[in-house]
Amino acid sequence: MKIYTFGAEDAPVLLLLPGTCCHWKSNFGAVIPLLADSFRVLCVSYDGFDETEQTEFPTMLEETKKIEAYLKNHCGGHIRAAYGCSLGGSFVGLLAARQNIHMDYGILGSSDLDQASPLVASLQTNLLLPLIYPVVRDGKFKAKFLQKQLEKHAKESGDYVKAFLKMFGDARPYVTMQSCKNQFYSDLITPLPDKIHIPGTEIHIFYALKMGKKYRAGISSILYIRFFMSRTCSTRSCWPATRNSGRIW
Repeated sequence: MKIYTFGAEDAPVLLLLPGTCCHWKSNFGAVIPLLADSFRVLCVSYDGFDETEQTEFPTMLEETKKIEAYLKNHCGGHIRAAYGCSLGGSFVGLLAARQNIHMDYGILGSSDLDQASPLVASLQTNLLLPLIYPVVRDGKFKAKFLQKQLEKHAKESGDYVKAFLKMFGDARPYVTMQSCKNQFYSDLITPLPDKIHIPGTEIHIFYALKMGKKYRAGISSILYIRFFMSRTCSTRSCWPATRNSGRIW
């Protein structure tokens, strides 16, 4: 695992955590220069997903321990904020719940926080990864039907699908199927405690309204369980939920 640093050494620390099977630069490359004006930006590049290393993603807990060790050694165990995109939000939850480091703000972006039994997680992993992995390795689906459907949807959706694929990353032949499986599977089976409440830590969670009312209703119940939230508020393009020392907005 590598952590890339940007910005002044004495600036407040902002930790960035990429999504499932994503490259750090594809997720955050466009915003890092803007954030580095005000923060000391630390961007995590997970084991198995960095082109400068020959590693394999282990488990969510092992990777979390490495992040905690880095923050203790280089930041005194305290950071201003951590933002996790998708899978990265699971890391934010683990970092907050374990309380080995302290963050003033935890921000989750489109993190479903799904959990499953080892059997169900194994079935999902073995079903989905053969379809997804070619996109990671080659930058496109192996199945011609799926690739054609993707291209058709991209034309109909304008820049939306293209932006998503760009965020996901270009072809990365150095990423192994096992790294993707380990990441996907361990995220599903790694328990996140219910009703997480850390004094002095404020949690923000954002989802796109395009994900639909059904998904929103389901994720709201999960957020209530995981972060003890009961209310959300909407904006034009996304809806946030905030948890702050017992108060909810």
